[in-house]
Amino acid sequence: MNASAIPLANNTPLCYSVNSPPFRYRPTIASAYFSSIFGTLGLISNLIAFIVLLKSFQQTHSRSRSFFLIFLGGLVVTDFMGLLVTSSIVISFHVTHFNWRHLDPNCYFCNFMGMSMVFYGLCPLMLGAAMAVERFFGINLPFARSTSMPKRRAVYMVLMVWLIAGGIALLPLTGIGSYHMQMPGSWCFFNISSGGSDLAFSLVFSLVGLMCIAVSFFLNTVSVVTLIRVCCGQDGSQRRRDYEIEMMLQLILIMVIATICWCPLLIFIAQTVLSGSPLQIKSLLLWLRFATWNQILDPWVYILFRRSVLKRLSPRLDWSRGSIMSLYPSFTSTIRRFTQSSLKSTLGQDETGEMQKSDVMPPSTLKPPPPSP
Repeated sequence: MNASAIPLANNTPLCYSVNSPPFRYRPTIASAYFSSIFGTLGLISNLIAFIVLLKSFQQTHSRSRSFFLIFLGGLVVTDFMGLLVTSSIVISFHVTHFNWRHLDPNCYFCNFMGMSMVFYGLCPLMLGAAMAVERFFGINLPFARSTSMPKRRAVYMVLMVWLIAGGIALLPLTGIGSYHMQMPGSWCFFNISSGGSDLAFSLVFSLVGLMCIAVSFFLNTVSVVTLIRVCCGQDGSQRRRDYEIEMMLQLILIMVIATICWCPLLIFIAQTVLSGSPLQIKSLLLWLRFATWNQILDPWVYILFRRSVLKRLSPRLDWSRGSIMSLYPSFTSTIRRFTQSSLKSTLGQDETGEMQKSDVMPPSTLKPPPPSP
């Protein structure tokens, strides 16, 4: 039996006993608009991204890119389902003003939402780390991964990530931690400010998320350095790396978005637990809404940062040559113009803008080139 469903002496379930809002709480109109707009925007964005990924998966012939698109598809599905489940509950509360204690006296509904918050919060971070691992082996150790590896291996890896995140979310059912209603009364989450098993569960959530971000940062940094060496080396024109550049660009942006959106919440949880200070509800709501942006911004990485889109925005970026050195001509021309202007300023000019005669060669010393035979 779940510990959070054990009633107290006053017949109040444990999930409503800590940080619970007043019995007659009524949400503000700002909270209702925030939840509705963010939920709708996130769902539409992920739906568009899923269509784009499905079309790209059908057109791709690269096994490495197929693996990456499967991971991206898993991330899109996770973000879409996370927004669908949590937003439906929150928006329903703002519209109907239902009473949690009457609707869910045994805390089943509250536990479900708490598990959804943990599961759909950890999955994007863990999938980002899994994609970083896959790209690390694909770029740095290409012979360690067999070229005949079936695509279902990537599907199994996505399912494994979901299984691990689901196992962590189910820990309160085993007595490690518990889920409680949080202010302003529209959502449930684990109890951060309490001690004992709640403290351990809060640290598990925070440390797992931070570890995934750290692994992604380290492996992506190594992969980017290796890819730059390959593209900018002597054999850069002989190896087709355009699709790998595109994948690394998307993966780096996913990592940056996840770091910016999730680090404040994860650090806040760890700091609150380790310091033993009382929970600041306003700070928790602020950082939680900040983390919600991750599910909204992620899809636009797949929608906008593709070779076809980037080539339309910058036609001079020649992806077909398979090298980031396609930017080399424009870069060198800029450097040449900058160098010429620097040399002119170094040689010196008078106020009329003419070169000083002592710093240039006289016209008599300039000889025309010999005629060609």
